[in-house]
Amino acid sequence: MILAVDIGNTNIVIGCIEQEKIFFVERVSTNISKTELEYVVEFKTLLDLYQIKVEEITGCIIASVVPPLNNIVRSAMEKLLHITPLLVGPGVKTGLNILMDNPGQVGSDLIVNAVAGLHYYGAPIIMIDMGTATTISVVDDKKNYIGGMILPGVKVSLESLVNRTSQLPRISLEAPKKIIGKNTIDCMKSGIVMGQAACMDGMIERIWDELGYEANVVATGGLAGCIVPYCKKKVIYDNELTLKGLDIIYRKNTEQTV
Repeated sequence: MILAVDIGNTNIVIGCIEQEKIFFVERVSTNISKTELEYVVEFKTLLDLYQIKVEEITGCIIASVVPPLNNIVRSAMEKLLHITPLLVGPGVKTGLNILMDNPGQVGSDLIVNAVAGLHYYGAPIIMIDMGTATTISVVDDKKNYIGGMILPGVKVSLESLVNRTSQLPRISLEAPKKIIGKNTIDCMKSGIVMGQAACMDGMIERIWDELGYEANVVATGGLAGCIVPYCKKKVIYDNELTLKGLDIIYRKNTEQTV
């Protein structure tokens, strides 16, 4: 069994995986102020919650877009598991052919999602990750990672709207009963939820146009579940996509067959 950790700007996603079976997926807040010991306690508490013993963990892999936390979380894992984690980055085998101006600048989370998308859904494929930022990655029909887009995230957009307008309240992320809102809250819900869904539909269509063919679409991330049901295009929601990718990369680098 391996422990997979994805360090994002807002949340750290954690899961235990064995032979492609994911035992749990949980999120804790990303906090660069926390010490190594505090992360040890947090991760140990999660394992205890799911009745998984430390001795059952035989490997660990980390993907991160928050460099200041890399060494802290890696040291926490070493202290908890007595294992040196694999950190996704230069020198780690992914099997992905990246056709970018500077492949080294591609976020590890995007690479991990693309690896999982290719393995489980095939090429061509579009991967949407809705977190602090909404990122879209594209793999063409030749299995090449060819690029993507970065958009403001759903919560970032909502917080910006509320913080910069004096009369708009904070609202929950849920769809209104109708597109055309009859009050301020429903108008905001429609704009955020339906607006984001319409944005995804539009981006998918533009990507298809540029590729010259249609591609499957899979979405992941903490906020995708709020938006995907309202997209008109067929979008597969896979909350475990990143952890699946980490599992594949771990096995590629420990010389096990994928």
